[in-house]
Amino acid sequence: MFAIKLLAFTSALTIFGAILQKDDPTALKFKKRVISDEAYETVAVFDVDHDGTPDLVSGAWWYEGPAFTAKHKIGTIRQEGEFYDDFSTIPMDVNGDGYLDFITGGWFGNSIRWRENPKGKTTEWPEHMIAETGNVEGTRAWDVDGDGIPEIVPNTPGRPLACYRLNRNGSFNRIELYEKQGHGIGFGDINGDGHNDFILPNGWLEAPEKPWNGKWIFHEEFRLGDTGIPIVITDLNQDGLSDMIVGQGHGYGLDWYEQKVDKNTKARTWIKHEIDPKNSQFHTLIWEDIDDDGVPELITGKRFRAHDDHDDGAHDDYG
Repeated sequence: MFAIKLLAFTSALTIFGAILQKDDPTALKFKKRVISDEAYETVAVFDVDHDGTPDLVSGAWWYEGPAFTAKHKIGTIRQEGEFYDDFSTIPMDVNGDGYLDFITGGWFGNSIRWRENPKGKTTEWPEHMIAETGNVEGTRAWDVDGDGIPEIVPNTPGRPLACYRLNRNGSFNRIELYEKQGHGIGFGDINGDGHNDFILPNGWLEAPEKPWNGKWIFHEEFRLGDTGIPIVITDLNQDGLSDMIVGQGHGYGLDWYEQKVDKNTKARTWIKHEIDPKNSQFHTLIWEDIDDDGVPELITGKRFRAHDDHDDGAHDDYG
């Protein structure tokens, strides 16, 4: 029987955690290191100033690595209550000048935007509109057409699923793939045909051979709820079929869904398995091998009083 290693991180600029794995008495240890007391929504790691050292970029500031003690203003971030409108920080050289910019946007601004790196200088970063999209729960960069350049994919509940494709001049083309999406989105090869599909909370979109010209076919095979972002696609039990890891973004529950295919009818079904039913608000999930053992770990969690005190489990113990 396999086990999922689960790590919890609760703050954008506080680094700590612990592995929870029944079958392994040894645990990867983390040393807590507080970098700053700001409470923005996201953080990214990339080399801002071309000095060969990764820096941290979060909200209104970037922090020089490797010490992260010197910080420089990026620009003012819109605040709504206890939220900031920076629901993503995706590194991308948008204008082709050799410096990494980043894609941002959020629920309250109803848009996705990009911040232009001032070539590593400590001046503020100009902001450019990509598109008005409606409320954004989160944004991901996925290479939908396999050309080596990722497309920008915002999760906009109740709105069409659209990708934003980068042009050489730094602009973006909007390509609509499906009429409506819900809360949460994933990207991966569900049916093993070599093409990555989109996974929505109430089904999955089968990719055509040519993603921009062919028709995406919707398969209504499950109801996942208001999921976290992304819905992780991986073959957990190593049976040759893709499974799903699903966190509830605003309620209790972290589960994985086992894919089964009938040998005769080829009908696909999904079996739900609990990972952690006692914790809530798994709004962001990361599936990465952080201990270099060749097996990915699942990194997820929430802050205390997450989602402005409004959701289930906001005051639960987060440790």
